[in-house]
Amino acid sequence: METHWPVVLNGEDIYLRPLRFRDRNKWNGVRAENRDWLSPWEATVPPTDTHPVLPSYFEMVRTLNAEARYGRSFSFAVWHQSNLIGQISLGGVIYGALRAGHIGYWIDKNYANKGHTTAAVELLSTYAFEVLELHRIEINLRPENAASRRVAEKAGYIYEGERPRYLHIDGDWRDHITFVKENSTLG
Repeated sequence: METHWPVVLNGEDIYLRPLRFRDRNKWNGVRAENRDWLSPWEATVPPTDTHPVLPSYFEMVRTLNAEARYGRSFSFAVWHQSNLIGQISLGGVIYGALRAGHIGYWIDKNYANKGHTTAAVELLSTYAFEVLELHRIEINLRPENAASRRVAEKAGYIYEGERPRYLHIDGDWRDHITFVKENSTLG
């Protein structure tokens, strides 16, 4: 499924827009400033015989945009005025008998606990349900990440269950809990 891309999603205090090449300095600055804040929650690459090289910023942006054009995943920078304050993605998008995806996000520590992440989840969920016509969206998070749990719950996601050793985070396979929201407009 090829989709119209790029897309900008506008909220009251924030907007979501795909990263552009010219956002590199802002993105690198926010990521560097928040490295310690984010490391306990971010996916890592498990050690293997083949050591993957992380893509450059430009390769990342090209890949994210290509994935969105093909309807497989949709990644947005979260903006508050002219400040890049985070990133949110709808990934693993499936069309067919299961019309679903999963949301992941991070926020700049200077903008945490202000409702911006919840607003971003709500904007992306609306896009997924109304435009992509997905039936189900998951948010998987570490059980000890109370802030992320509050985001999922405030955005209307319901606790579904546990996923042991679900994702490689901070150097090891970590347990996650799953929150789900279903599209009530689809039959």
